[in-house]
Amino acid sequence: MPRPALAPRSRNAALVLDLLRTAGERGISRLELAERTGLTPQAVSKITARLRAEGLATEAGHRASTGGKPRTVLRLVPSAAHAVGAHLDRDELTVLLTDLAGAAVALRRRPVDLGAGAGPVLDAVTEEVRAVLGEGGRVLGAGVAMPGPLDHRAGVPGRVTGFPEWAGHPVREELARRLGLPVVLDKDTNAAALGLALRPGAPGSFAYVHLGTGLGAGLVLGGAPLRGDRTGAGELGHQTVQLDGPPCGCGGRGCLEVLCLAAVARGERAGAARILGAGAANLVRLLDIDQVLLGGRAVLAAPEVFADGVREVLAGLGLTAPVGVVAERDAVAEGAAWLVLAPVFGK
Repeated sequence: MPRPALAPRSRNAALVLDLLRTAGERGISRLELAERTGLTPQAVSKITARLRAEGLATEAGHRASTGGKPRTVLRLVPSAAHAVGAHLDRDELTVLLTDLAGAAVALRRRPVDLGAGAGPVLDAVTEEVRAVLGEGGRVLGAGVAMPGPLDHRAGVPGRVTGFPEWAGHPVREELARRLGLPVVLDKDTNAAALGLALRPGAPGSFAYVHLGTGLGAGLVLGGAPLRGDRTGAGELGHQTVQLDGPPCGCGGRGCLEVLCLAAVARGERAGAARILGAGAANLVRLLDIDQVLLGGRAVLAAPEVFADGVREVLAGLGLTAPVGVVAERDAVAEGAAWLVLAPVFGK
């Protein structure tokens, strides 16, 4: 079993490591690190020496300076550690192994039935995670993203819509015991939103709206995911938009999810996009977010239809938030890996 790697032991070390991450292959000098962190050059030298000793950073050549000798450039060593990201959807399991920078190293995918119950489904998760572990060295842990509601602090799902048998099952504890690794559990939309928020140039506030086998939103405000005390934030799919509408598995009627998925099932993608736009408009009005990002299998099957439909609804209401599409099919699994990686960088 790969041995877990430890996160940096101080906030300053995490800050330096994050600047190395965002600098990419180009790297960054110690002087630049000092200027951007506010730390003294001596403190930066001590931190970078320790990061190099741990194999997390390395010298990457020299860069000309405005005076004096050329500056030594440092960069992150992505292969120094790895993380697993697992997206447990209602009908499919995706497991990724990523390097320290979040780039995919290995990918496995298989059908699952969330309704089969925790036993056989977690057997599948265990098998696929073990299969990718052999592709990496030090492994920090595994992030698992699944439909909500759930309690991300306790690592326990709630009454997942349509799958009440999952309520209260100790998913995080059981997987940690099976895998011998730290495990983090969160909602699928929160995981995706976290991964997107850590990309260079990400807006400070946005909603990631995921339409696949279900509908939900991951919210980012001030650069950080908004989960809520009970991980209940972003339950966009169970927003009532038709008081006398069809019943939903959550116990309500006329929920955005049941209306939107019904339109998708009928092949009415333009209609589904308008319904999705109504929910996105409510988010923009409520939270004054900078951007709406769309993702999920249903969206990626017709990205232009959904993006145009949501834009039209927002524009018709005088809302100027731009609308984009997250083209990566595995954005949730990638985000799940960031559940493990983010604390290494102080996020």
